[in-house]
Amino acid sequence: MVEIEGLYAYAILVFTSFFTLINPLGTMPVFLGMTTALTGKQRSQVARKAVIIAFFTLLMFAFSGQLMFSFFGISVNSFRVVGGIIFFIMGQDMLHARLGKMKFNDESEVDSYASDISITPLAIPMIAGPGTITNSIVLMDDANSLEKKLTLIVVMAVVLTLSYLIFVSATRISNFLGPTGNRVLMKLMGLIVMVIAVEFFFSGLTPILQGVFKL
Repeated sequence: MVEIEGLYAYAILVFTSFFTLINPLGTMPVFLGMTTALTGKQRSQVARKAVIIAFFTLLMFAFSGQLMFSFFGISVNSFRVVGGIIFFIMGQDMLHARLGKMKFNDESEVDSYASDISITPLAIPMIAGPGTITNSIVLMDDANSLEKKLTLIVVMAVVLTLSYLIFVSATRISNFLGPTGNRVLMKLMGLIVMVIAVEFFFSGLTPILQGVFKL
């Protein structure tokens, strides 16, 4: 009985921590802003691919994250800095409505664009970011039994499935806003993404500089 209660408590911890870090409700407007040039079907495909890639990325780090970090000399703060740079570039494109221009190119370029953003920045670092990667490593270390390891994998899949459903619901919002509303939203979301990028960048750079200057 005690073991089952401990398993439930662990499952709740995994769910709440991942759902809070991924924050699909908060990132849904960003997803919508990046996919305004796409059709509803393409947007669903982007969301599905991003979630699948994020799941396997988190799974990989959960089982081998500490070993990889040690082998390559990578820190979580470095992830934050790179993530900030990626977000800033994407946010700048959104702010100047450059992403929307893909709508007027041929279908192959639209497919290429959809494939690119589903990997970066949607899957990495928006879904599988520094926080969620670190969380997967820490929770896997805490999983001292096979049952807990399986619970971690299943609950991660549940959270990412919920994220997918939330992202897909953004299609209805896009249809409601129309072309003009979508362009306005993309500009606003571009500004927000750039702000997020600055937070990412300095949250990673500050500890690095503190370590360099021994502050």
